[in-house]
Parts: sequence; structure tokens; C-alpha cells
Amino acid sequence: MASSSDSPRPPGAPIRELDGGRVQALRELIFAAEPVVLRGVAREWPAVMAGSHSAMDLARYLKRFDNGQPVDAIMTAPEAAGRVFYDADMAGFNFIRNRLALSAVAEQVLRYASFERAPAVAVQSALVSGCLPGFCAENRLSFLEDSVVPRIWLGTAITTPTHLDEWNNIGCVVSGRRRFTLFPPEQIGNLYIGPLDFAPTGAPISLVSLHQPDLARFPRFRRALAASVSAVLEPGDGIYIPPLWWHHVESLDRFNVLVNYWWNPAPTAETATDSGFDALTLAILNLRRLPAPTRRAWRALLDHFVFDEPEVAVGHIPRHRHGVLGALEGQALSRWRAYLVGKLQQGR
Repeated sequence: MASSSDSPRPPGAPIRELDGGRVQALRELIFAAEPVVLRGVAREWPAVMAGSHSAMDLARYLKRFDNGQPVDAIMTAPEAAGRVFYDADMAGFNFIRNRLALSAVAEQVLRYASFERAPAVAVQSALVSGCLPGFCAENRLSFLEDSVVPRIWLGTAITTPTHLDEWNNIGCVVSGRRRFTLFPPEQIGNLYIGPLDFAPTGAPISLVSLHQPDLARFPRFRRALAASVSAVLEPGDGIYIPPLWWHHVESLDRFNVLVNYWWNPAPTAETATDSGFDALTLAILNLRRLPAPTRRAWRALLDHFVFDEPEVAVGHIPRHRHGVLGALEGQALSRWRAYLVGKLQQGR
């Protein structure tokens, strides 16, 4: 099958690699706090083996588990060249949505694979337990807890623009090659991020085309490119992406499948669904309109109470008086959440 791999490779260093078969625990990845390519981490998966024979064999393998539950699918016009993005005036997006059984989308992808110019079609982030029950039992990562539930991405050659996720992320390529280009979190100012509350991927995206950047309009993007790292993953390879690392993902072949795992870095089950974006949104609403000197003062407070090591803020206070600065759990955590909900409701 033809591919889009002839597009120019962006500058940037290679992503650090590990032998995926030797990763014994998540701490080896998380403590590194940097992206890691896990070569061969899923090479023994039956799904990967089926895909190594042919795309048709993999489609048949997936159909064994398909319970017919509809999943979200998107389609872009041929002129979009598979790039998921906004429409011309940012009034909407450049794709249409549909809901189909995953196997139906796979059959559609196989049909389009015979055309040189065809729409791009993709299922993005479908919960595997919902649409392919039984798949996880045969295809799993031994060093992940069973509570970390996988999602499946299936489609034609499609490009997800530079975006971020706030959770830990491991992606495993099942079929087709994928190019990952990553940018450290501190490059946010050079990526020209679009709206926070209106994005084609759900998460905010960069407005710059990676391979054809308009450097007259986005001059700082040169700095982001200089700081980028990239890798091409083959079937059976995986990648660990730390929270808040920006990543641009290109499916390079005409039939592509990836399974990924997200999990919250929060330390307790009580905070498993907490989102830093909630705090970010509240800070934008409450602090951004303040005068510059006051914003700088709040930055100092946030650094001290949130971003510095906890001991800096509480080491001189008796433990029984740590209050909200302490390790909240149980009823104490619930009380503070209820307090915040009440404050927000008063502001309506």
C-alpha cells in the first residue's frame, strides 16, 4: 500500500528508546518524566500478528470481538489530505461525524485503501471494553493494572494535529506505521495554541501545520521545532507520553490501528477523575483580567502553594493545622469540594 511517509521529516532529536520486552514496571517510565519509545512491547499480541499477515486478517480478527455497539467516527474530504482541523473560517471543523460499529468502519477503511484519492475515515478513542469485549484478555500490557482501560484508534492515513493530554499515555501500534512528533510542555508559547473550548480533537491544538508551517504568521514555531523529538513506530511498538507533552500523530499507511491507555497521575482513587483543566479554567476566569502587578503576585502565590515542593509551604506549620495544604482525603476532601461548588454557585 502507498503511504504518506514521503512527507518531510520534521527536525528534532530521536525519542529515547527502550526494549519494550524489558519494561517491568510503570515507574521506569514515569520517573523518567520524558517520552520513551517501547520497541516491540506489543509484538506478541494476537492483533499485531493478525495485522502482520494483512489488513484484511486484522479486520477479521477485530470482528470476532465486535458486539455491534456504535462508536464515534469521523470523515474528512479528500482535499484535507487526512489532516483533522478546523474549517476555513474556524466556524466549525473540516470533518463530519457518524456512529457505526467498529467493524463497519474497518470495512470502509479497507475499501478506501484501493483508491489513490479518497476521504479519510477514522474511529478515535473508542473504549475497547464497550465495542470489542474480550479483546483486552488477549492483547494486554503486563505492567499495566487492569483498571487502566484501553481505547482503540482505527482509520486511514490521518493526521491528528499537535495537541496535549493531561494524563499519562501509552500508545501501542497494532497495524500501520505512525510518526509521533513531541514538544515539551514549556514550548506552549511557540506552538500558537487555538481555542481551549473549541477544538477538533477535544483537547486544544496548535494552529501551525507541522510540515508546511507559515513561519511569517507563526515565527516562534521555529523554536518549537528545534525543541521537538520524533520517532516512527512500527506494528508492535509502543510509546510513553508524559502528561501535558504536546504531540502530533501521523498514521502513515492506508490501514492503521492503535490501542492506547490513559491514566491519571493523581496518587489516590478519590482524585482519579480530577482535571487540571478545571483549575486552569477557573484561573483564567478569576485572574486573567487583573492588572499585571496583581497577576505577578498571584503567580508567586501559585508557585509557593501549588508548584513548589509541599514541604516549603507546610514544613513550619503543625500537622494538625495543615488544613487545605495537607494531604486531604475522605470527608475532608469532600468538604473542600463542596465548599468550592458553593462558591461557584454563588457567582452565577
